[in-house]
Amino acid sequence: MKTDKIKRVDSIKEWQPSYLYIVSAIFVAALLISNFTAQKLFAFGPFVFTAGILVFPISYIFGDILTEVYGFNKARKVIYLGFILNIFMSIVLWLSIQLPPAPGWNFQNEYSLINSVVPRMVIASVFAYLAGELVNSLIVSKMKIKTSGKFLWLRLVLSTFAGQFVDSLVFVIIGFAGTLPTSILISACISAWLFKTFYEMLISPVTYIIVNKLKAIEGVDHFDKNDKISLL
Repeated sequence: MKTDKIKRVDSIKEWQPSYLYIVSAIFVAALLISNFTAQKLFAFGPFVFTAGILVFPISYIFGDILTEVYGFNKARKVIYLGFILNIFMSIVLWLSIQLPPAPGWNFQNEYSLINSVVPRMVIASVFAYLAGELVNSLIVSKMKIKTSGKFLWLRLVLSTFAGQFVDSLVFVIIGFAGTLPTSILISACISAWLFKTFYEMLISPVTYIIVNKLKAIEGVDHFDKNDKISLL
């Protein structure tokens, strides 16, 4: 990649991104797909995971990409969009179950069983996602400024390590507190945290390629130095 054509900018106001919407769409799609498939459990050796765990880390990868290439404030808006659409999807699924089945369509019970949403799980999922993604993106943004854009691998690893921990902790507490022994909750939290972190570390070369390619296409290397970082 030719870095001599990449211009450093310290504010998103200094340029107009071209591929932000594509990256945002992939990010939100990965989130919604992971939540929709989370109802399927599968065994991997002695471990049991939901099918959603195969896709969910992709949202973290593109969360890193959003922040690294387009800055925290742009990433934050996409994160909130994913939060809202996640809730919207849950509401639509619930409403679709309530609709009376058409004559001759005999799959109402199966459809209800597969697509039923448990309110507590929905709440746990959306708030865990929101907290984890914001922590992840904030660390990427702050570390990029502190390191002057160097050590991308370190930003990716540390942001994922922290973000996935917050995500797993919030999900387990909201979703299962009071229903399972504390030892099981701790084990579930640590297992999910380490698996997701390892998953993203394993695929970090892909993240590198996408980040560098996008910077080359956009022609800039964005820093949040002159942008007011806000959670709202």
